Amino acid sequence: MRKILASTILAAAVSFVSLQHANAQTLAPIKVSLQPSLYWALPFHVATEKGWWKEAGLAPEFSSFPAGVPQIAASAAKSWDVGGTGSVPAVLGHVRFGIKTIGITNDESAGNALVGSAKAAAEFAANPANALRGKTITLTQNSTADFAVQSCLKKYGLKKSDVVMKNMAQAEIISAISSNNTDWAGMWAPNTYTVEEKSGAKILCTGKDGGATVPGALIARGDYAKENPQNVAKFLAVYLRAWSWMNANRGESIKMMKDFYAKGGVSLSDAAMNKEFETRPTFNLAQQLKMMERKGADGNSQVDGWFNELANFMRETGAVPQAPKVSDFVTDEFMKLVNADPKLREFANSTK
Repeated sequence: MRKILASTILAAAVSFVSLQHANAQTLAPIKVSLQPSLYWALPFHVATEKGWWKEAGLAPEFSSFPAGVPQIAASAAKSWDVGGTGSVPAVLGHVRFGIKTIGITNDESAGNALVGSAKAAAEFAANPANALRGKTITLTQNSTADFAVQSCLKKYGLKKSDVVMKNMAQAEIISAISSNNTDWAGMWAPNTYTVEEKSGAKILCTGKDGGATVPGALIARGDYAKENPQNVAKFLAVYLRAWSWMNANRGESIKMMKDFYAKGGVSLSDAAMNKEFETRPTFNLAQQLKMMERKGADGNSQVDGWFNELANFMRETGAVPQAPKVSDFVTDEFMKLVNADPKLREFANSTK
């Protein structure tokens, strides 16, 4: 009897190990690109901590970039398959490398801004146009911060030629403001909060203030998406699941956010992290589908309108020779795949 029992236990153990091995074998590898310590990238961290990638059948490999332009350039070597980035780099990615925009990470119109030192803020408060005219603004070119700053210039009746734009990485801008080597800058959150809290700088005008909508983009390499549509759909489901859970569990999310930001060398107050949640809307599956639905006389979606404005901005700045047709690179195909699969749809909408 003991021998039979032992054999049964051993067989069960072998079956369990075999099942685990089989499950591991079925996980599809997927290379995910992101930028560290950013609000829209937090879902990748949360999904990893919660084990949702494996639950969706994916085995992610992450690559991190300091900004969108080098991230997009890395796609040429197929160093990533899917990811998130700013909407300006997403347009550039389509023009140069055939990258597809497959969803929206968040509305970061309030998270990209013109920032000024305490001295600059005082001048700006007295007369914005006079304060800005002829000044040097340090910013990361071809970024959402660039787009936001130029929308603010238009608000005050100025053109790009009325100021001097100096290209600089965000980390360098933080250092320049902290050491009083620049008074005006274009930045994105959480860098804006960092210089506010640690250097006394002020947010002078956000993209939202300037009348611009600045969406963040979920992206996929065109060839990868064509060859692996189900993996792309699973990627979207994981991302949406993370937002569903975070919006229902902010307290725990803030704790995870603090850890995620710290790994990228960013330390923020709880107030600043709560501000991220409060000022940057995110979208569930139904909202994504509604925003991306092409209807009406012109056949454009709400997202098409946002990206048309961005594409025209990039043409005006010379970043692209002509504004690309948005329907050539913004697609709801993969969101529809999530919605059409009952299990994926339930997974994406789960708050547990």
